Amino acid sequence: MFLEIVSPDAQLFEGKVDSITAPGETGFFQVLNNHAPIVSTLVKGKIKIDSNESLNKDFGLIFEKVGNSFYFNLPNGGTFQMNNNRVIIFVDWIFLVSPNQHNLSSWNL
Repeated sequence: MFLEIVSPDAQLFEGKVDSITAPGETGFFQVLNNHAPIVSTLVKGKIKIDSNESLNKDFGLIFEKVGNSFYFNLPNGGTFQMNNNRVIIFVDWIFLVSPNQHNLSSWNL
């Protein structure tokens, strides 16, 4: 499936992914290829993306890459839309961190 993560200021990610795990209103949910159409609000939390895609060097500080997965922090939530194997995640703003501030053990995914 194809994923785009966009903010009002920039397109943060675009590429092929294998799965996405996101924080919804009633808990985390996961979508895979050929998932039924879905629209959901997202809450503050972390998105896990399984993909072999490389990260855009301009936005590398907002993602933490671990193996074939990377994580994206949603400080205020957002909106998730999937239809025909295309996912768009709209976020209000992004949270920039330095690599030393990442602590995946505290992300509770």
